[in-house]
Amino acid sequence: MDIILTGDRPTGRLHLGHYVGSLKRRAEMQNSGKYNDIYIMIADAQALTDNADNINKVRNNISEVALDYLACGLDPAKSTIFIQSQIPELFELSAYYMNLVTVSRLQRNPTVKNEIHMRGFKQSIPVGFFTYPISQAADITAFKANIVPVGEDQLPMLEQTREIVRSFNTLYKEVLVEPQAVLPDNSVCSRLPGLDGAAKMSKSLGNCIYLADSSNDIKKKVQSMFTDQTHLHVEDPGHTENNPVFIYLDAFCKDEHFAAFLPTYQNLDEMKAHYQRGGLGDGTVKKFLNEILQAELKPIRERRELFAQDIGAVFKMLHDGSQKAEAVAAQTLHDVKSAMGIDYFK
Repeated sequence: MDIILTGDRPTGRLHLGHYVGSLKRRAEMQNSGKYNDIYIMIADAQALTDNADNINKVRNNISEVALDYLACGLDPAKSTIFIQSQIPELFELSAYYMNLVTVSRLQRNPTVKNEIHMRGFKQSIPVGFFTYPISQAADITAFKANIVPVGEDQLPMLEQTREIVRSFNTLYKEVLVEPQAVLPDNSVCSRLPGLDGAAKMSKSLGNCIYLADSSNDIKKKVQSMFTDQTHLHVEDPGHTENNPVFIYLDAFCKDEHFAAFLPTYQNLDEMKAHYQRGGLGDGTVKKFLNEILQAELKPIRERRELFAQDIGAVFKMLHDGSQKAEAVAAQTLHDVKSAMGIDYFK
């Protein structure tokens, strides 16, 4: 039986990096009919680990993330969409799992180390943030998910979950399921760079194209993108590797886009070759990328606007999904406590 668990932190609207890295794939997996259950979590409790002093940032983005989900084709009739903080069983599971992980092991987690550095915590690390790999293990195991779609940067987190599962099953009883990662088909999609050339598109860095952006905003952002800094004139040879505009084309471009928007070329390889030998300006490349993104995002934006007309229905969907998710998590917690022998009044 294949069960998927995935989710996002509600610290802002979702962007292109989320879309190509996970959202598009989630919708495809949901509609494939190959999976028994799909759980999609809005991880508000995890978001609070570094936003405890800004609760409204998290609270106000619950509906924003839910709208992005629905706009990208996630269907509450096929997937259980829920809010993390509404499932108390997750936090009790975290408490039991904390006894299976050492401080030194958490300190060695590459993802945690990178996130701590990126946020400038140094020694002032909130305990909740430091232990969020354990919370993530509770999220995954509560639904006995064996498939977790992730980007490459999240692989260390999933490995920590597997270690916790193995430790629990060995120490007590084999009741937890060890999950496996599913990476994006297109390796470029696993880590889309920011518009400014930064290593990662990030809400906190403000270098994103959001799924809810207007067509005018998208055009302006594409025009502002970093390219090859050595490509100063149209006739100059250019580099396509590590060039954000071409990385985005690698992620989104299809051969049919050339017939529709730039019939000068048959495919992306031809276009890259021209840019590399010189004679192709950045303006032409950016205009082509803008056309592709406009075509991709217009239907998403229109669906989002439609769902936004009834926010009450969106929260009803989240309430119903959270109730369903809690019932499943409660059964797992029952199994865990039974395996540990702390179900005293059975």
